[in-house]
Amino acid sequence: MEKKSYTYILFSQRNGTLYVGVTSNLKNRIIEHKEKHFPGFTSRYGVDKLGYFEEYNDIRLAIQREKELKGWNRNKKISLIESSNPHWNDLFYELQ
Repeated sequence: MEKKSYTYILFSQRNGTLYVGVTSNLKNRIIEHKEKHFPGFTSRYGVDKLGYFEEYNDIRLAIQREKELKGWNRNKKISLIESSNPHWNDLFYELQ
């Protein structure tokens, strides 16, 4: 059985600071961001709300997508978030 992987976008507030990441355990990774377990960009700028994510069966595809999204300009990332999350809800609370 293949392990799930995720590419995700976090935000600080609507139209605020954005962060693109990849993980094999989305729920735990978002908790780490929310609890500021690691010093760095997301803890410094309060980027801890899950705005968008994609699920993959192959970590290589998730990493490839992360690199693609990181290459996008800000407006394109915002459009991606708003295409499935127009109210900028923190999707963490909707994870199973």
